[in-house]
Amino acid sequence: MIGSTSHFDRALRCGLVGIALLGPSCIMGVAAETSRRPNVVIILTDDQGTLDARCYGSQDLYTPAIDKIAALGVRFTQAYAHSVCCPARAMLLTGRHPQRGNVNSWMQGSLYDPKGRNMLLSEVTLAEVLKGAGYRTALFGKWHLGAHRDHGPTRQGFDEFFGFRDGFIDNYVHYQLHRAGFHDLFRGTQEVFRRGDYFPEMITDEALSFIARNQQRPFFLYFAINLPHYPEQALERFTRYYHELPEPRRSYAAAVSTADDCVLRILTRLESLKLLQDTIVVFMSDNGYSAEDYQIEVDGHASGYPRGHKYGANGGGGNTGRWLGAKGSFLEGGIRVPALLSYPRRIPGGLVRHQAITAMDWFPTVLELCGLKPPPGVILDGHSLLPIIQDSHAPSPYGVMHWQWQKGWMVRDGDWKLIVNGSYGIGRPKLPDVYLANLSDNPPESVNHAAEHPEIVRRLRERHDQWVREVTPPNLPETPESLP
Repeated sequence: MIGSTSHFDRALRCGLVGIALLGPSCIMGVAAETSRRPNVVIILTDDQGTLDARCYGSQDLYTPAIDKIAALGVRFTQAYAHSVCCPARAMLLTGRHPQRGNVNSWMQGSLYDPKGRNMLLSEVTLAEVLKGAGYRTALFGKWHLGAHRDHGPTRQGFDEFFGFRDGFIDNYVHYQLHRAGFHDLFRGTQEVFRRGDYFPEMITDEALSFIARNQQRPFFLYFAINLPHYPEQALERFTRYYHELPEPRRSYAAAVSTADDCVLRILTRLESLKLLQDTIVVFMSDNGYSAEDYQIEVDGHASGYPRGHKYGANGGGGNTGRWLGAKGSFLEGGIRVPALLSYPRRIPGGLVRHQAITAMDWFPTVLELCGLKPPPGVILDGHSLLPIIQDSHAPSPYGVMHWQWQKGWMVRDGDWKLIVNGSYGIGRPKLPDVYLANLSDNPPESVNHAAEHPEIVRRLRERHDQWVREVTPPNLPETPESLP
């Protein structure tokens, strides 16, 4: 039954993956070395908008670390994650549509809650595969794939975890602030109390220590920083740096630069230890920028903050250029995000690729670069990006593309996008229930073509129904719908 895989079976499966090495290969014209596999560092920012880095054209932003990764490797201009946090993280870690692993609504928030929705333990994560191949693995930051004690990072391939298990925390008191609030800072499953310490700096310190401790062996670091996600609590020097920008761009920009500064510290440590050339660095955001606004609405909140304390995104300060939409939307501004890949030993710097890619592609791409085969018996929905990297004219591996979250869904075929039960984003107006958009419109997706093209609506609905049948596993556990 799905979700009931034994520890022995999982260890055996991952061990088999670990020894199923590819033979000597040639990547980007350079023979692969087999003496030591490359390190892997995946950096996932939180709610960073489509164009929100200087290398993507946002010249009002200071992002030297993000720009350095782009200069060292490949910048993707049509990269897709998901509309919100949870499914994007499942896509990245499993290389699969999140629905396959029960990630189709908000996940269990607190470790201490009765069992709710969690990613199925039968899902094989990138951490499990790399650990089976001898890598030391760690996640520092945000998990958000189910907080139950029997689930979580240390049950799905990570040797080390320090961070929070739900969707966000205040960076100084480390409480989830929605509803009545709860404390959410853990090392593994052990609760940690460090009130007053700044969370992004804490996880950066953890990452630097992890790199130093494992410099003599291959390692996988998943750095899931919680910025620029609300509450937009930035380092003071960046708040001062952007003091002339109007809100909401000012507080958002400061949060972006704070995240970038944490990434810069990681790149600097890799460089100082002479590891950067042999490290695969992936950079991506989980969804578009947030336009959410919240305040505490109860007395006696667990965090100690009073009723009326505001902690949202100030209405949203992200830059999507000509693309409509924000976090929570299937419009381009909700799902199209910055994405970069560098591996100086194998991949030339300064490349730009315009083909459509997704967060599911990192799993097979990293495995191929590491000389490892995909896990046997597992259907991967992502594709290795090496053909695209090697040839700027190679086609995207995607024809029809699918997204779904709760009762909303979207199908893209060429320039046509059918969005059902969608919106312009969380906190933004709803779209018509059936919205047929086109990316070639000016501006893109600004016109609903559903009435004039019912045949396209019908065709894309049929494609969606077929996809749902393919990705919905049987015998899913009964779990209540969670709240954000």
